[in-house]
Amino acid sequence: MLLSVCTVHVPQALGQAPDAPTTETAARPDKPSVQTDAPPEGNSAVQRSKKTGTGLLGRFVDDQRAIWSSPARLRLSDTEWLVPLSGITAGLFVTDRDFNKHLSHNPQTISHYKTLSDAGVAALIGAGGGLWVLGHVSHNQHWSETGFLAGEAAVNSLVAVESLKYSLRRERPFQGNGSGSFFQNGGTSFPSEHAAAAWSVAGVIAHEYPGPLTKIVAYGLASLVDISRVRGQQHFPSDVLIGGLIGNLVAQNVYSRHHDPDLGGGEWRSISQLFRGDGTYTPGNQGSPYVPLDSWVYPALDRLMALGVIDSGFVGLRPWTRRECARLLGEADEKLMDAGEENSEAQKLVAALQREFRAETEATGGGDAGGTFRLESVYSRTEHISSMPLNDGYHFAQTQINDFGRPYGQGWNSVTGFSTYATSGRWVGYVRGELQTAPSIPALPLAARQFVAASDGIPSLPPSTASPSVQQFKLLDAYAGLTFSNWEVSFGRQSLDWGPGEGGSLILSGNAEPINMFRINRVSPLLLPGFLKFLGPTRVEFFVGQLEGHHFVDTPSGITGSWSQTLSPQPLTEGEKISFKPSPNLEVGLSYMTIFGGSGVPATLGNFVNSLFDTGGDLPGGGSKSSRFTGLDFSYRIPKLRKWLTLYGDGFTHDQIIFFIDPKARPLPFGYPERAVWRAGIYVPRFPKLSKLDFRAEGGYTNNPLGNAYNINYSGGFYYTANRYLNGDTNNGNLLGSWIGRAGQGAQAWTNYWFSPRNRLQFFFRHQKVSQEFIPGGGSLTDAGVRTDYSLLSNLSLSVSVQHERWLFPVIQPNVSRNVTAAVQILFEPHKLFQHSAANAPGAALGTGDRP
Repeated sequence: MLLSVCTVHVPQALGQAPDAPTTETAARPDKPSVQTDAPPEGNSAVQRSKKTGTGLLGRFVDDQRAIWSSPARLRLSDTEWLVPLSGITAGLFVTDRDFNKHLSHNPQTISHYKTLSDAGVAALIGAGGGLWVLGHVSHNQHWSETGFLAGEAAVNSLVAVESLKYSLRRERPFQGNGSGSFFQNGGTSFPSEHAAAAWSVAGVIAHEYPGPLTKIVAYGLASLVDISRVRGQQHFPSDVLIGGLIGNLVAQNVYSRHHDPDLGGGEWRSISQLFRGDGTYTPGNQGSPYVPLDSWVYPALDRLMALGVIDSGFVGLRPWTRRECARLLGEADEKLMDAGEENSEAQKLVAALQREFRAETEATGGGDAGGTFRLESVYSRTEHISSMPLNDGYHFAQTQINDFGRPYGQGWNSVTGFSTYATSGRWVGYVRGELQTAPSIPALPLAARQFVAASDGIPSLPPSTASPSVQQFKLLDAYAGLTFSNWEVSFGRQSLDWGPGEGGSLILSGNAEPINMFRINRVSPLLLPGFLKFLGPTRVEFFVGQLEGHHFVDTPSGITGSWSQTLSPQPLTEGEKISFKPSPNLEVGLSYMTIFGGSGVPATLGNFVNSLFDTGGDLPGGGSKSSRFTGLDFSYRIPKLRKWLTLYGDGFTHDQIIFFIDPKARPLPFGYPERAVWRAGIYVPRFPKLSKLDFRAEGGYTNNPLGNAYNINYSGGFYYTANRYLNGDTNNGNLLGSWIGRAGQGAQAWTNYWFSPRNRLQFFFRHQKVSQEFIPGGGSLTDAGVRTDYSLLSNLSLSVSVQHERWLFPVIQPNVSRNVTAAVQILFEPHKLFQHSAANAPGAALGTGDRP
């Protein structure tokens, strides 16, 4: 009800001539044209009301009728802004109390901010009133209209806000227990009338005089009022958000209904009109799902980029949306046509990818935003592990890596799943779920459990009982998203890989199961303004999510030796990355992640900011409130060997602030060699006279020889630990970063012979060694194997792999252990898309912004 009230009615698209039909009318020739009366030139708003016979009272009643009846004109397209707004408001409701608790409660500070908020509102209202008076004195009709419409907007918004305040009766921060309960006697907190008045007046002034300075001053004052009302303990953040939104929307209504364009001023379109645009939808404004990280699409596009056919792809920021893949494919096709190559491996790759992204490539011309539903895949994988595998990469090593944290054990394991997605205009929804089964995992021996307890800093040993067998349905990637001008905002379970190569980046990879996150991603490159253009095409990504499976140790005051492990509340993680390509052959990325919140540190905005900048002090008794991880990655096609050899790598540092966040910090990881570790690789997409053969090799380490002091302080396993977070940089026990783990060295190699873009024979090798300074006796793991992928039909494929593994960790068992893993997977990918036109979708006839 609240959000519906905020949606206001705009009688016509602004900027049209008075005789022009509205957007809706123009689209319906069977409907008579609806016109608005052109205002008499040279008359004030009050005079026009009198001449039309409505009078000020009639005009006010008409405005209120339009505001309160606006829910009847909602359209399906309005969900594109109402749903995100509802999510943000709900999030503020949840965190309002904690946020308020961490503000200053000093009476002088509160009084100062109350005075500041009153002064800000007075300044805006005074400006509007002054313009009205001066306009009458000097006969400046534009000034008069500005002052009159500003007052009219403020009055209309205050009527709506006051009606809600006394209906919802939310307690203010200083009332009751400070939780902001609704429907309480004396509650008048939600929404904020100060915010509503400030934003209504600011909106009218900013559009009557739409220069940048006017907008900065007007909206700056309105923002100052919002901040002051919160800091002055008069309102919660959600109160000022909704109050300001109501004020701004009501002001847009009043301005669009009564503004005389002949006097000057700018166009002010409603939120609904902004989202609907002109009725056409470019690819940058259409929702598109991300391609799963384990898709065959990435190796194919990697080969095209390494062959020099694609210049604007970013290998260090995955996954990519399907529309972004289609854009890259268009670039490759155009470049191949210009080069005039025939029967090349690149042309075969492009042809196969064009079949995969046919729907996206056909829709790149814009037009109506149609809806799509697709059952993307149905798959089943069965595997058998002959003897005991390794399952703990945080402490030891993993037999299976980069597999989204799927469970496995000695014996038969299986995964049976599906993926599907739907799009409608800017919206996209994606679900990938699977039934996972795995045998029971035996308990570690006493020596290994003692090591785990010592390395994690916990007083009690892990349980000596076996982990039960697994039979569970698990959602992998499952999210909903909205796209605006090539920015996709999504919420749900998602997997990310922030580095080049196949082995998984040091900072964030697909090794762990997906994280529940809120994510903002620039899906296609953009050029930064001004002198920053030299950086070339740029992509940016940000997320904040919640980890799972973390334990905390509670130490009750005065009870020595009384320890208990808790799983709640779980910590949060956030990350941001920027990647740029100053040349088509060079890509550079900078990334930053933190872990914060959890037991003893509430998930507030203040603690989020503290985690970003390492401010806010430590916890009582020592220990940082958060852990920070910084990364740098690059990919470079070697001169004179552009189509033959690509070098790439990524660096990783622990507990440092990145230099573009803190100007005093050194460039990372180069600036801190004693804390930096590296992974590097080479990729050969083809060999002379063997164009179907490729080769890739990677190697890295986390036992930094320059950082022994840090390694000793953290029992030899400095990297991926996370201060007060006993489970470190993990999600449900699996490393978020590289399989190399703590105090380790590792190398991988792959070679593929490509019979076709989807049919291949692969040989692979991996070796890992863990320092004995970390684990008593150290440890090593070596595996090698072969895999083949073969398309039985155009939409049915078979994968078979065999892997032999040898591992030795004396702390687990004194002798060498060997196992053989054999796996078979069948994958069905339906090609049929179910499409419908958004114009025929249910509810498309309802909406706001046009006359009914």
